[in-house]
Amino acid sequence: MVKRKLTRRQAWRAEKIQAERLARSEKKVSNIENNLEGSELGPEQPGRVITRYGAQVDIEDAEHNIYRCLLRRNLPSPVCGDCVVWQAGINQTGVVVAVEPRQTLLERPDADNQIKPVAANINQILVVAAPPPALDLDLINGYLVAAEMTGIQPVLVFNKIDLLEKDSLKKIKDRLKPYQDIGYTVIYASCKTSRGLNDLVKYLQGKTSILVGQSGVGKSSLIQELLPEEELRVGALSESSGLGRHTTTATRLYHFPAGGELIDSPGVRSFRLGHVSKNQLTHGFIEFRPYLGQCKFSDCRHKVEPDCAIREAVDTGNISHERYDSYQRILATQENGR
Repeated sequence: MVKRKLTRRQAWRAEKIQAERLARSEKKVSNIENNLEGSELGPEQPGRVITRYGAQVDIEDAEHNIYRCLLRRNLPSPVCGDCVVWQAGINQTGVVVAVEPRQTLLERPDADNQIKPVAANINQILVVAAPPPALDLDLINGYLVAAEMTGIQPVLVFNKIDLLEKDSLKKIKDRLKPYQDIGYTVIYASCKTSRGLNDLVKYLQGKTSILVGQSGVGKSSLIQELLPEEELRVGALSESSGLGRHTTTATRLYHFPAGGELIDSPGVRSFRLGHVSKNQLTHGFIEFRPYLGQCKFSDCRHKVEPDCAIREAVDTGNISHERYDSYQRILATQENGR
């Protein structure tokens, strides 16, 4: 899509609005800093980052009290799920003084292809899809590659099945069967009928999970159903575009009553893997692994080269055609730098 060029006046106005927002934010942070400097901070204690808002984070203490905290300068940038050391101030405020080492970290490139951390210390990724918007296998496969690279267990959740007729649901199950065949768990769920929610609860217990997927697939609705006491904004699909509205604007951690933690992340319309090498991408398609190293050429692209073990596995049905085609599309996107 060609970007619309702004007039000089429009560009000036945009810069002015941005400067005013930045000034308001800096003033708010300055006021908090002044209040903290004028008060005596409490002892250092462990905490967990529940969510982040620019230069501030919400920290939860051992009693599940929430404090709005500033960050000491020169600290690593914390994200939702990080374990930290902090000191309490006045009026439910405080200061983060250290960020603990992370066990795992989920990252994705932003619009400028800069690597952006999403959440830390998670051990399960719930990749959510739904009939509206359309099923995007490339997005699902991108998340699965990211999960495989970080050693985080992935689970596929196909939501809103109440919107599908029996034949349509069967078609979806046929398309997702290859994922089950290679060992991935697929859960079919509906917030309206509660179907599949008990299965989902079993996978959430005792784990720190993050919900990821396209905008509009119902991630926040799932959390609201599982955590009815939480006040979440649940948005509807845009009737004009058919794309989802972003109802979650910041990644946030919730405690699950049955044990475990659940993180809701803003929806995305694409999940690029520009930071992933070709070898990492190929290895991230787990059904490819038994055939790696068996191609005639060591630098095989698994496209048109003769005696390619991957393509032979596709031809014999041992690798899904859809998964293979998705791999080639993702690889092409990487090589084209998009």
